[in-house]
Amino acid sequence: MAARTSKDSAEQPEQTPPAATVRTQEYAAGTGWDVGQTAPEDAFRALGGEGMTTPVGPVVHEHPGGYARQVVTKGGLVTDGVRRELDKAEQDGGA
Repeated sequence: MAARTSKDSAEQPEQTPPAATVRTQEYAAGTGWDVGQTAPEDAFRALGGEGMTTPVGPVVHEHPGGYARQVVTKGGLVTDGVRRELDKAEQDGGA
């Protein structure tokens, strides 16, 4: 009498890992304050005004105390929004 095999094992082919995959070259973003780069430092802006929600003063690289908004963290990606916030700070009185 022939040996019986399980119905499940006969229907499922053996899984093998895919052949080596060549990944595209990955480059780290440069360091600086341009969009797409890696922020070299933390950036904060103090909050003031009604309800402490209005950014005031320049961008600083250490928490200014009180209420503040962190614009970007060191090593974080500088996005369009971060760049706009930094530009706005420059217009408001320095960065």
